[in-house]
Amino acid sequence: MKKKAVIYSSVTQADQHSLTKWYRKNKRPLPWRKKKKNPYHIWVSEVMLQQTTVNAVIPYYEKFIKKFSTLKSLAKTPLPEVLPYWSGLGYYSRVKNLHKSAKIIHEKKYFPKTYKELMKLPGFGPYTARAVSSLAFEETVGVLDANVIRVLCRYLGFKKAWWKTKEKNFLQKEVDKWTTNTSSSLINQALMELGSLICTVKKPLCLACPLNKNCKAFKKNQISLIPLKKKKKEKEIWFWKPIVLFQKNKIALINNHSLPVLKNYPLLPGKAVKRKNPPTRYDFIHSITHHNIYILTSKKKSLSLKNLSEQNFLWSYTKDLHKQNPSSLLQKVLSYSQNL
Repeated sequence: MKKKAVIYSSVTQADQHSLTKWYRKNKRPLPWRKKKKNPYHIWVSEVMLQQTTVNAVIPYYEKFIKKFSTLKSLAKTPLPEVLPYWSGLGYYSRVKNLHKSAKIIHEKKYFPKTYKELMKLPGFGPYTARAVSSLAFEETVGVLDANVIRVLCRYLGFKKAWWKTKEKNFLQKEVDKWTTNTSSSLINQALMELGSLICTVKKPLCLACPLNKNCKAFKKNQISLIPLKKKKKEKEIWFWKPIVLFQKNKIALINNHSLPVLKNYPLLPGKAVKRKNPPTRYDFIHSITHHNIYILTSKKKSLSLKNLSEQNFLWSYTKDLHKQNPSSLLQKVLSYSQNL
């Protein structure tokens, strides 16, 4: 017997109205919402918010915008001078691409207004491009982030692998429908805010949700089952033995080609290997994305080191390390090396 196809109902105008009304009343006074329709500020905030919570982003955003208040000021500043203002946020390829795209936009003297144009720039994926084009320029496209995916899956009773391409494309078309016949900026922000404040991962406040009348997961008491849980990627174990080498008050760095993270950023020289099991002896663990890096620090005072070529070293004062590499990893290693 043929399995009956599940029909997912689309958004109603009544729900659009209820959601935007709720958003106007309950939206948080976030700093990037203060300046209306500033594409640069919206862009910076959206890049920072990737893989990072709102509360964690706010102080970084305020510090960054205070220093680089305009796209021109960011584009005209060399990258090493920008990196310290991203230090601690992680995912450092984001700031590199932000800087690259700022330079391109500044040179063209035109900020692209559609997501298809924005997608051609470094660092602009489907989410960021749609977020900027809709929030800044009212392009009629939906924004699909983790919060919105959760809201839509529950609203539609969508019990499928939302992380797969076909299913994600379906959800993208659904969120696009929410932006029709209304302000795309308003509705996209409302959906994201709803997912952040009401339709949360744990203990959602369903009775306070403006969409609960038509939410299939709520009606069928399936909130805890939707969306489906994606299996987490297993953590990789790496063992790194960095060498702290000083010469005339400067420390030796070398371009990173051994660790799987912080690619193309200078790091301390030393061997890194992937392992099946953690080492028994190490100084500390540094976790980045799905990598657990076990670190055992070594300190040397001379240049007579096997397998290390002095000519490949980049020498830096310790006070300038954050300009070479914004990660806290270098500072942690140096801190441990003081006791060697």
